[in-house]
Amino acid sequence: MTAHEKYMKYALTEAEKAYEKKEIPVGCIIVYKNKIIAKAYNRVESLKDPTAHSEILAITSASEYLDSKILRECSMYVTLEPCAMCAGAIVLSKLDNLYFGAYDNKSGACGSVINITNNKSLNHKCKVYGGVLDKECGFLLKSFFEEKRRSK
Repeated sequence: MTAHEKYMKYALTEAEKAYEKKEIPVGCIIVYKNKIIAKAYNRVESLKDPTAHSEILAITSASEYLDSKILRECSMYVTLEPCAMCAGAIVLSKLDNLYFGAYDNKSGACGSVINITNNKSLNHKCKVYGGVLDKECGFLLKSFFEEKRRSK
């Protein structure tokens, strides 16, 4: 198992917490100098806040930890390709690296639908690596939505 897969497993643990709370199961961690400094899972439903995506919550937590709005030397691991809002926050926080699990062909903003994290017009570009433990990450999301459809 690579270090990136190990960190993605921590993000999957966060996604499982979201699943248990009937939130869309996306989990995220942020690593600084080989230490996890932030972890979060989607809390949109419980907080009744459309911005409470795991990435936004993790960025806020990492910024508090480092006492900085700039997250240089940090890497984010998230189980689903970030949306436009989260990709924008990744650029604004100047994260160095983004590792994500499952691709999001409907609203992914890190290469699938649009590419905010590497837009040449923006002042920061983030190195992006997709597909880390994509099967495991995708399975959790697929299971969640299948269960949701069955319970309607």
